[in-house]
Amino acid sequence: MLDTYKKWKQYKEDLKKNNRLLYHVVDWIESIVVALILALIIRQFAFQTSEVLSGSMIPTLLIKDRVIVNKLVYRYYGKLERGDVVLFRSTITPPRDFIKRLIGLPGENIRIRNGQVLINGKTIDQSKWPVIWDSSNFGPYKIPENSYFFLGDNRPDSFDSRFWGPVPRGNIIGKAELMIWPPLRIKLLTSK
Repeated sequence: MLDTYKKWKQYKEDLKKNNRLLYHVVDWIESIVVALILALIIRQFAFQTSEVLSGSMIPTLLIKDRVIVNKLVYRYYGKLERGDVVLFRSTITPPRDFIKRLIGLPGENIRIRNGQVLINGKTIDQSKWPVIWDSSNFGPYKIPENSYFFLGDNRPDSFDSRFWGPVPRGNIIGKAELMIWPPLRIKLLTSK
């Protein structure tokens, strides 16, 4: 590998001396190829953008908003916390990626009574999240180990865990941390 690299560098040096135009073309192509490879690696393992395709997270996220999803946070150094806005692969067929708010953790008992979410019999404080309320009822339901319960912030118009159940840990892609589009609405997405 090192030998190939040395040969490549020597080839470029020879081009630089003998054919400057071709040298610049090769140098540009090399830069573009390296940038594309790095972009693919970053998208696959570290960060990705995701477009919001439904109104289930209104008012936090609107249709056509774009967010940056951190794929590293849950994999290496963070734990999923109630209130996080998360990108995950759905359990419905065909599978689709959804962005929803994490409400229930593994092993918890969840119940929704007149729109109020109760975890293990106690109402959780949702005042820090911009939720559009409804008067729905759900449960009681015990969230399986290694699974999570998600709700959209626009509760009357959200297709979420109330309908298709909990999401296994393996389906979680990452934490939506930054809204980047449209430019006038750029903001951090916090769970607190």
